Amino acid sequence: MSNKIPVSVIIPAKNEEANLSACLASLQQADEIFVVDSQSTDKSAEIATSYGAKVVQFYFNGRWPKKKNWSLDNLPFRNEWILIVDCDERITPELWDEIAVSIQNDQQSQFNGFYLNRRVFFMGKWIRHGGKYPDWNLRLFKHKLGRYENLNTEEIRNTGDNEVHEHVILKGEVGYLKNDMLHEDFRDLFHWLERHNRYSNWEARVYYNILLRKDDDGTIGASLFGDAVQRKRFLKKIWVRLPFKPLLRFILFYIIQRGFLDGKAGYIYGRLLSQYEYQIGVKLYELRSCNGQLNTAKKPTKTAPKFQQQEAETAI
Repeated sequence: MSNKIPVSVIIPAKNEEANLSACLASLQQADEIFVVDSQSTDKSAEIATSYGAKVVQFYFNGRWPKKKNWSLDNLPFRNEWILIVDCDERITPELWDEIAVSIQNDQQSQFNGFYLNRRVFFMGKWIRHGGKYPDWNLRLFKHKLGRYENLNTEEIRNTGDNEVHEHVILKGEVGYLKNDMLHEDFRDLFHWLERHNRYSNWEARVYYNILLRKDDDGTIGASLFGDAVQRKRFLKKIWVRLPFKPLLRFILFYIIQRGFLDGKAGYIYGRLLSQYEYQIGVKLYELRSCNGQLNTAKKPTKTAPKFQQQEAETAI
């Protein structure tokens, strides 16, 4: 135990046998690892056990909390600090060294958590441009002080049982670590498309809530003068009202933010992001037409309100 870093790791998982071994291999310096599984039908649980991780099953009832908040509320952590790691992410030895120093010095520090930066790999290439780097995520924090925000998306079908784009609300000050974590999915493009089809359900609901002017209570909030995540949230409130978002998404990623510098992988990624934005747009139209439900079986009103018609026109 003396060479272990006093951190408890949470890994949300479901049918992740392609990614889980590499993820767990990068986490062996952690004192404790929990794999929170959603009844995987592949070898995920067996792989987790072989690396000494504790496997806990999560059963989603379709309401809040989702997997990460449930884990924070219910797992018997033996450490004050927890680290959230997805199956397609890796913690490098350099980052582990930095984590060890940061949490051991926390008594002399004002920080209750730390943002980690991610390097996103796509088709084997690090996507350094297009606004994908830096990519800050609050993943290391004192587990009693942080919980994921609720953006009121859990009842939308096919969004999954795990907080993916929600952010942690943490009491106290946060810091930023210098070394990067790695994000690389070893599965093929079929799974990328399948996953983003689910994500677009979530994004459409977030757009819908923004347009309904729902307040930011219980969320990280949106502020032009806040941290990197709050600035993104502020800009999203402007973005959701723009026309021709699929085209704008490609221009922004590939040209303005220089995604072309990442070669063929950058071009493919940009085209897929444009397609993803189109999916969000048409699902948003579906939500508006069906009283907030992703359900085309419900008859939309004969004459959609003007703002609905405009969204349908600008989604393409």
